[in-house]
Amino acid sequence: MRISAHMVCSAVRDDIVSGVFPPGARLTEELLARRYGVSRVPVREALRTLESEGFVVSRRHAGACVAQPTEQEAADLLDIRALLEPLGTARAARRRTEAQLRVLRGLVRLGLQRAESGRLSDLGALEDWYHETLARASGSPSLAALLTQLRRKINWVYAAEPPLRAVAVWREHGAVVDAVARGDAERARALASEHVERSVAVRREQRPVAARDGRRKGPVRRTKHTVNTPCDNS
Repeated sequence: MRISAHMVCSAVRDDIVSGVFPPGARLTEELLARRYGVSRVPVREALRTLESEGFVVSRRHAGACVAQPTEQEAADLLDIRALLEPLGTARAARRRTEAQLRVLRGLVRLGLQRAESGRLSDLGALEDWYHETLARASGSPSLAALLTQLRRKINWVYAAEPPLRAVAVWREHGAVVDAVARGDAERARALASEHVERSVAVRREQRPVAARDGRRKGPVRRTKHTVNTPCDNS
């Protein structure tokens, strides 16, 4: 089966976000083709896409490398989230489908169950699914794509959010979904804004992981297969 550039792009992006390829690491076509078992053609296309998304930069004499956002760029991501997520939620209250609403309610039930029982390892995937569904429910593919890409970058730039508020977070999600179900756009926007403010406050207490000149210290998601061949900045 031919592996598409889209699939390669998703795999490389996931490896960047999880820390397999840390900030500043060189991404050669040969290395990536071997890692994912593909030719260089889909790798080349994937790198172009990831560069347009801000995960990869091309440097003279070094080729493609994992980007190293500054702390100001990291802070900007949080400001953008605070603007866009409430907008998407308000639109979801007006445009969501019954199928999307069922998925959102199901995710809230699962999230609360996992949080209350202490099964916190499941929450990351459920959070991603919840936010992507809510973004798609906005009825705006462009906005949904922006919100999904923004969430991926925040998860990459910052360490995983501490699970101290897990139950509260899913209760907040439940209140948002209730407002979306009622079609109350202003209430949904206000609840989403309050939720984002609390989440952003937690993030701002953390020093951005991906802005540490490639020295990923603290609570990062590194594996024994981490690749850390640095780029030549010359």
